[in-house]
Amino acid sequence: MENVLEINQLTKAFSSKTALDHVSFSIRKGTCFGLLGPNGAGKSTTMKILTGILSADSGTVRMFGMDAAANRLAVQKQVGYVPQEITLYDKLSAIDNLKFFGGLYGITGTLLKTRIEAVLQETGLSDRAKDQIKSFSGGMKRRINIACALLHEPKLLILDEPTVGIDPQSRNHIFDMIRHLRDSGVTVIYSTHYMEEVEALCDEIAIIDQGKVIAQGSLEQLFDRFAQKAVYLETGKNFQPESIGEVKKIYRRGHGWVLETDHPLAVMKTLLDHQESGDELKAIEMVKPSLEDVFLSLTGTSLRD
Repeated sequence: MENVLEINQLTKAFSSKTALDHVSFSIRKGTCFGLLGPNGAGKSTTMKILTGILSADSGTVRMFGMDAAANRLAVQKQVGYVPQEITLYDKLSAIDNLKFFGGLYGITGTLLKTRIEAVLQETGLSDRAKDQIKSFSGGMKRRINIACALLHEPKLLILDEPTVGIDPQSRNHIFDMIRHLRDSGVTVIYSTHYMEEVEALCDEIAIIDQGKVIAQGSLEQLFDRFAQKAVYLETGKNFQPESIGEVKKIYRRGHGWVLETDHPLAVMKTLLDHQESGDELKAIEMVKPSLEDVFLSLTGTSLRD
């Protein structure tokens, strides 16, 4: 599958602060790519360089087989960008905002009318088309913000923290939109610090921290490489978890224990053997790895610290 985007050794500094430190990653056509990291990690700076708002100090960006810096206008025509900040006019209606942004893309007449109807339907806001933006909830504003970026039918959609401060209904609607766009062939870059969103939406992920990409791959690849395998069990009062071999770390979770191990199946067999010898085993299961585990393994801290 061809790459829509290739970033190589991208760097950017603001005064004495390095925002991006030789960042490299590539994105395949028709996928949802997650850029995951804490606030201040360099995600928004990367997005702004990709859209031409900022210039990199060094490194290269290739989009659709073209040098993005040398072919900025040609690239921008194929990219939709949704910034973290809401960029709408509160005193205008949803439809008037869309007319304004459609004009910026050079869309007019019947085509503009058709596209406005399409993006309003896609965002689930057709019935609010004539209402002023100031009457919208935060989630509805986010959806109209996305609608503006879809008017020109981009091949690459860049979303920078699109669900910050929104209601669950709008979040679910945005998720459905992203899945539909991806399935229709649009490539999506999804920047966020919410790990559960990346796990729900993204085909591949780059984890960025302090301006550096510290890991990249599919969820399965990241889990296999960086997440510690573990077994969870609930048992009787007389159980002594330290008696189980091949366990690296033991700690309490809820009503049971978590046993970190490189050999979870062997540990589970040992636990079941203890059950047969009289130990009371109430529950046992393999612990599902998470991106929180991956981030903790890579950085030594929680993403939310």
